[in-house]
Amino acid sequence: MSNKKSGLFISGMLLGSAIGTATGLLIAPRTGKKTRQLMQKSASAIPQLVTDLSTSVKFQTDRFSDSATNSWEEILERLKVAIAAGLEASQKQREILSETETKNSEVSVVIDTEG
Repeated sequence: MSNKKSGLFISGMLLGSAIGTATGLLIAPRTGKKTRQLMQKSASAIPQLVTDLSTSVKFQTDRFSDSATNSWEEILERLKVAIAAGLEASQKQREILSETETKNSEVSVVIDTEG
């Protein structure tokens, strides 16, 4: 979960930086010509910013996906162990029950022959 929050934080930082830069350029006390020049430079940087942002989001998504996959594999492995232990315990209980039934039937036979 922290990987997802980290990716969202980085994405928010990059987007906030782009919005802050554009806002700063628009309200800065410069002449129209200088402001347009700065806007053109900033506009030319936007594709790189978008590329960086998408790379960051993809990286964070991959990390989150890998983490989820590893967690899922661990859960499946623990489940297999638990099922195996349950089957083993069930088999032992069947054996104990079978032995008890055998002893009970032997006692029943002895009682019938004495009676």
